[in-house]
Amino acid sequence: MKLSKLLLLSYFFIGTFTINAQSENSQSEIQLITETLMDYIDGTANGEPDKLRRAFHPDFNLYTISNDSLWIRSGKEYVSNVKEGKKSNRIGRIISIDFEKDAAMAKAEIVIPNWRIFTDYFLLLKYEGSWKIVQKSYTYRPFPKKEDKN
Repeated sequence: MKLSKLLLLSYFFIGTFTINAQSENSQSEIQLITETLMDYIDGTANGEPDKLRRAFHPDFNLYTISNDSLWIRSGKEYVSNVKEGKKSNRIGRIISIDFEKDAAMAKAEIVIPNWRIFTDYFLLLKYEGSWKIVQKSYTYRPFPKKEDKN
């Protein structure tokens, strides 16, 4: 029992040290990942398919559950549904980013007022000098309705 507690304590200490020991380059990598995610958020909100193409790997796919079954859409299909200059009523924000070397995961929330709130989970990879979204999984919940105060 003592050995397991010691190992657990050591694990947490080393894990904390690893997190705190990230290089100065960490902030610039977070900024680059943020820029990629904002290309996605802004591209869908403002009708800018070129921003989406810049954010996504060419073989990007989207995954969700529909009627208790896995539904997969290609990124090309997704981008083709975004019409140049056609703004949508989407409000996005990045909730979290975690990365190690050339792999990252991120979480974002997309609010479409009076309809749905989407939670997006992204896998990103850095190759050829830039971060690309290679996969997006998402779910949603209804937008809360205002209660009448009669």
